[in-house]
Amino acid sequence: MQKIFTEREAEEFLEKQGFNLVKRANIKKIEQIADIEREIAYPWVMKVNSSKIAHKAKLGGVILNITSQIKAQEAFEKLEKIENFEEVMIQEQISGEEIIVGLKKTPEFSQVLMFGKGGSKVEEEKDVVFRVLPLKNKELDEMIKEIRFYKILNEKQVNIKSIKELLLKTSKLAKAYPKIIELDINPALVNSKEAKIVDARIIIEA
Repeated sequence: MQKIFTEREAEEFLEKQGFNLVKRANIKKIEQIADIEREIAYPWVMKVNSSKIAHKAKLGGVILNITSQIKAQEAFEKLEKIENFEEVMIQEQISGEEIIVGLKKTPEFSQVLMFGKGGSKVEEEKDVVFRVLPLKNKELDEMIKEIRFYKILNEKQVNIKSIKELLLKTSKLAKAYPKIIELDINPALVNSKEAKIVDARIIIEA
């Protein structure tokens, strides 16, 4: 038996484990938008959230650059028409370079840590590396530098230390929760200050 977390469940779980996530809120009714304006500054990202929807972007379930209440209402009306709609997640929209961090349980090696260039073209670009856990500090450094995208990260002067911290927390999570079958953090956005998780997916042994 497996349990697939919704994005909301996955992100709340990671936040409780001390991970750094973007500011966000969940609403079920369009009238709630006005309340969120007092909590989260524009621009926003608005997403459909449902236990029955795995790939939101493919369904038009992710809308960027929401800059006003009118645009937010229009986005909500579009998202609630998607089949299996349950609620809308509103997130602060931050700038940064997209990275992917993940865990995968394998028959051969048990937990494996993944790191690479994130975003919607991960499978096409294949700029990811894998390491069998547990890892030493030096191995985490090597992992970060091994991907082709590292050159861009370096040029953009992003906070490499925050990437290493994210990888370290993820490896500790694997040890604390051996029943995690799969974890995908994609993307986390990293800039000159920090790395923040924007989207996450978790599959766990029930």
